[in-house]
Amino acid sequence: MKKLALILFFFLTLVSKVNAHQVIHYATAFLGPFNASDAVFQYNISSNDYLVQTNIETIGLFNTLYPFSAEYKTTGKIEKNIFKTTSYKSFSQSRFNTRQKEMFYDKNGKPTYRISSKNSFNSKKTEILPPPDNIHTTDLQTVLAEIVSQFTQVGFCNARLHVFDGKKNFDIIFNDEGKEHISANEYSPFTGKATKCSFYADDLGQNHDDLIFQITKENPVNVWILNDKKTNLPFIAKLEKDSTSLGKLSVYTNKVKIKD
Repeated sequence: MKKLALILFFFLTLVSKVNAHQVIHYATAFLGPFNASDAVFQYNISSNDYLVQTNIETIGLFNTLYPFSAEYKTTGKIEKNIFKTTSYKSFSQSRFNTRQKEMFYDKNGKPTYRISSKNSFNSKKTEILPPPDNIHTTDLQTVLAEIVSQFTQVGFCNARLHVFDGKKNFDIIFNDEGKEHISANEYSPFTGKATKCSFYADDLGQNHDDLIFQITKENPVNVWILNDKKTNLPFIAKLEKDSTSLGKLSVYTNKVKIKD
């Protein structure tokens, strides 16, 4: 279930715009034969700061089998086009466990320590020593905010961005796959000529055993981006990953709210 939450987070945070505005995506996800989860994502981005927040909850039969809900929230500042994380909080609940984590950062957006707990017990503080080559980039959400800015300014996805999440170093590679028409269906009303992008993770030869590294060059995540007809702001209309442990993953945006 954590894999689905991870990919949904990628899906919902890929596109935004630099000028001050708020965008809310409402999406539903299918995993193999299951209508697995619903998600609501909100981001606020201005010229000098940003906030991203995602809420995910399993639904239907999948919720009976694998109950899971989660909230992820990141805030940061933008200085001379450099994105610096200022806070990160996460909360997740499965059938038997709840987990909480909060990351703390210095003025340059470098993580200094985290506080985590399981089932509200044994709160643990862990000091973090970022690698010396980790420049201008900290957590995964901030990297996604950077690709957001790039896509809005130049209209394509190609990038290789470094991530340090407090434990692991890795790269996320984005590729522009050209234009492709998508059609509306019973799960999403959106149709049109979309920009198709893909992304995958590179563990930099460190052989990390983590769900993020199941998003590979051979089995990437593909996303289709449309522009809102009223504001021309880009948003994700559809996401797919051909293979997961439970089958194909398909995510559809069914509603978008935009406030300039």
